[in-house]
Amino acid sequence: MIGHNGPVATGKRAGTRRGARPRPKANPLALGIAAGITACVVAWGYLVYAAIDFGTAARGGSGSASWGLMALASLGAMACLFVGLMLVAWMLRALGITSAPGADDAGSELPVPPRPAGGKRAAR
Repeated sequence: MIGHNGPVATGKRAGTRRGARPRPKANPLALGIAAGITACVVAWGYLVYAAIDFGTAARGGSGSASWGLMALASLGAMACLFVGLMLVAWMLRALGITSAPGADDAGSELPVPPRPAGGKRAAR
């Protein structure tokens, strides 16, 4: 069959059954976690830069205060990196890319099988 705009399919499978794709909605939890990750990365970069600067001053003979500040900046940088990586894990879970440990594909917790009484020897 030919319509006014060209050939038209007829029959059981004519046309597409798919509707318009829904636009993805913004996830406020994921946006908050992304802001936290950004803040951690910026703070980590600043603290690494400060630790390098304090270390350079301490090696130049500036005093023991520089060694202490370098140690504090290093600890702060490690803490920021750790928190940032934890936030990345939370972000992956919030976006549905990963699931909780011990969960099946649907996201529900799997039941823990009962432990056999008596151990390996009794099972024989």
